[in-house]
Amino acid sequence: MQLDRLTRMDPWTWSVPADRSTGRHEVRMYGTEDLLKTMDDKVMEQITNVASLPGLVGCAYTMPDAHWGYGFPIGGVAAFDPAQGGIISAGGVGFDISCGIRALRTDLTASDIAPHLSKLADNLLRDIPAGVGVEGELKLSEPELDAVMRDGARWAVDRGFGERAEMEFVEEHGRVDAAVPGNVSSLAKRRQRGEMGTLGSGNHYLEVQRVDRIFDAEAAQAFGLFEDQAVVSIHCGSRGLGHQIGTEFLVSLAKAATRLGIRLPDRELACAPIESPEGREYLGAMNAAINCALANRQILAELARRVFAHHFPGASVQTLYDVSHNTCKAERHRVGRQERLLYVHRKGATRALGPGHASLPARYREVGQPVIIGGSMGTGSYILAGVATSEARAWSSASHGAGRAMSRRQALKRWQGRAVVDELAGRGILIRTRSMRGVAEEAPGAYKDIESVAESTERAGLARRVASLRPMACLKG
Repeated sequence: MQLDRLTRMDPWTWSVPADRSTGRHEVRMYGTEDLLKTMDDKVMEQITNVASLPGLVGCAYTMPDAHWGYGFPIGGVAAFDPAQGGIISAGGVGFDISCGIRALRTDLTASDIAPHLSKLADNLLRDIPAGVGVEGELKLSEPELDAVMRDGARWAVDRGFGERAEMEFVEEHGRVDAAVPGNVSSLAKRRQRGEMGTLGSGNHYLEVQRVDRIFDAEAAQAFGLFEDQAVVSIHCGSRGLGHQIGTEFLVSLAKAATRLGIRLPDRELACAPIESPEGREYLGAMNAAINCALANRQILAELARRVFAHHFPGASVQTLYDVSHNTCKAERHRVGRQERLLYVHRKGATRALGPGHASLPARYREVGQPVIIGGSMGTGSYILAGVATSEARAWSSASHGAGRAMSRRQALKRWQGRAVVDELAGRGILIRTRSMRGVAEEAPGAYKDIESVAESTERAGLARRVASLRPMACLKG
């Protein structure tokens, strides 16, 4: 990215000033100079377009891991006020609705696991369906899927996948309100019929990790983390159902924008006022997909727990936190001296509530919400905590991952899957996959530097580092 259009506010904050002649709001981009230089120029173009949408409150933001996406950049955050004609955009949520990460902490150490790691990885691949078009053992009817879309992770718990106590540590307590399964097409439901409890492909993964370093002892203690601890991260979303919802509503929202005379700076930003019939319909379908994703991660967490129980009888494998990063949520935020209801789009960004927020579990309330930044299968991940400054900086939002530095097509030209697997094995990281092409697309070198992303997230006042994680074994679709 060329930085000549940006004004540097501090080492981690950059601005594109507002344009009063067009009504475009200010853009704020977070990250070091080096991180921004690795971003495609399209990122600035996309977030600048977002800043022109109706009803935007404050700035349009990008996180340090931002990269080019469809409509909004991935890593884009924007809040809209329905009372001022604020819009909702499917391109501001993404196709993989409620893609997110479930982190599980164990009472095992990496040393406990090391002698069994290869067999553990084999059995995780055997018992957890992963890959393009791969289905699980659950085959649900349309009425059963409607129940999933209404009840979220609680539906999975009620069917034996985990315990109700876990819901305290799942965003929205495992279920969002205002889901309307009737707004979801039969085609979307058919695509999901056999995909509950499946990992998917692409950048989705299940990874066995070890806690490499503790940065914040107080928060780590609250989160139940300690050095050399074995943890598990599960990254996936709403699968085919969410993708179909996004595809279909791009059309209906584009028609609504035309009908209502909304000028779109980019057709990929198809949108409608939140309070319009089309906007409300999309919200109902999107919330149904969020619940589907929460249920999916709940099932996968229990499947992983059962594999661990086989290898390590009596071991504790508990949910640390589950947080989504492709959503639009109705939230109350302070704007100036007033509190207002805003609809916050976070596409490739994670909610990061600061200490004292009423919706946080009592165990975490004094230190802030766990924020999980997923890395590549060769570099590591981070657990952070929300901070008080994040609300003013970006509507209580933070980075969600390392962020791609090159496209999948570019990665395929540069790496071969088998060579990546062998290289990582030489570093003690086991990869289990059903697609060597997928491994090449997700080669660690195709991503930004996770250390720089995590540090920039902290320095920018979005979240603070608690612990770094290093991969031991990674299951890919």
